[in-house]
Amino acid sequence: MQHFLVSSLRSLGLAMQRHGRFIQIIQWTVVLLYLALLIIPAFMSLPPGKAHILNNLVLFAQFVFWGIWWPFVILSMLLFGRLWCGVFCPEGALTEWTSRTGLNRTIPRWLKWRGWPVVAFILTTLYGQLISVYDYAQAALLILGGSTVGAIIVGFFFGRGTRVWCRYLCPVNGVFNLLSRLSPASFKTDATAWRQYDGLQPPNPRCPPMISIHQLNGISACHMCGRCAGYRHAVTLEPRPCNEEILKYGAQKNNMWETRLLFYGMIGVAIGAFTWTANPWFVRFKLVLAKWLLDHDIFWPLNTTAPWWILTNYPANNDSFNWLDGFCITFYILGSGVVFGGFLSIILSLVAAFTRKGPILKLHLAQAFLPLAAAGLFLGLTATTVKLLQYDGITFWWLGDLRVFILAGASLWSLYLGARILARYQPRISQWAGSYFLFSLSLAPIVMAWLLMFRGR
Repeated sequence: MQHFLVSSLRSLGLAMQRHGRFIQIIQWTVVLLYLALLIIPAFMSLPPGKAHILNNLVLFAQFVFWGIWWPFVILSMLLFGRLWCGVFCPEGALTEWTSRTGLNRTIPRWLKWRGWPVVAFILTTLYGQLISVYDYAQAALLILGGSTVGAIIVGFFFGRGTRVWCRYLCPVNGVFNLLSRLSPASFKTDATAWRQYDGLQPPNPRCPPMISIHQLNGISACHMCGRCAGYRHAVTLEPRPCNEEILKYGAQKNNMWETRLLFYGMIGVAIGAFTWTANPWFVRFKLVLAKWLLDHDIFWPLNTTAPWWILTNYPANNDSFNWLDGFCITFYILGSGVVFGGFLSIILSLVAAFTRKGPILKLHLAQAFLPLAAAGLFLGLTATTVKLLQYDGITFWWLGDLRVFILAGASLWSLYLGARILARYQPRISQWAGSYFLFSLSLAPIVMAWLLMFRGR
């Protein structure tokens, strides 16, 4: 069985390399569908009250983007690595295409700053909540379309046929990079075969995300496009244990910005973005502020005068945010990021100090939170899937149990990774037990936050 799986994956990788033209057809088909569903609904009227997903293009596009597309792109990272990026992503195809015919300038140093994935993810997530990107086509066009225009512009100025936007500036590049570390397959380079290759030097395949192909082992930046498969008889698509990249190569990934993205963004900000509508404390906080404003005769923050591209403002739908709403949402989401990110960072700093292993243990152990972070993102996004289907009268009696099962499974996975990572640093049993207790304790607030959200829905 294992031999069959290995053989099948290797054959699939070589087939991707041979049929690059077919992959391009897939990419441009997705581009056309993406642009149609993004642009056309934005210029249509708001759906009437009796509209359904299958008889209204606006609702259909909303369901495709937020009910199917994004939740299952997140899931695909866990199952297939970054296959979405290499084969289906419209922004990747567009930025690579424009970079072939653009100015081909040298990539500036500021563009390579490692903090962009953190900043882009947090700001995009916050802005999306402020303008209700999951609910309105104009908001989706502004955010998704703005990202697409950015990809085209960056590709025009830089790249030489590569994906500079995807590598450095894509708002979800860092998220995909982290999540794909859990995938059960990846392209790998056999270092021995690479060195011993004695044939004629084949044409060097251009790697879209600009990875050194001879070091293609445990690199989650790989877009799984298959263009390098079979190169020098050394690059193959291989199965691997889901935990291999974290346990085997995690210590080498000592990028503090990735840890910040995981703690402050994928966990903290994501919890804030998905739970503010279900959190009773948020409502109480807003009411206290509103009362204080009224008591002091300050009325302008309660006005719904902001345009829709700053704060949600659709009077026809009886859905408008005032300035106080905008402040409270921003405070809650960013505050969640600071609270959860700071808490997790402090816990892991204590573990590192307790075991006397320093920052390398902290950065390695942080990756044990990836399964729980992935579960949170998937469950948060599928909440929109469930909401849209419920509007059409479709309910799921088993949904609550499934959510608990996913959270429990992700928590056990994270606990397992934490135990294995701590064991790799060979502390004394007392140090291991104390460190593992702290690590286990840090999972509880994350799980409770998600359960709070689902209880409120």
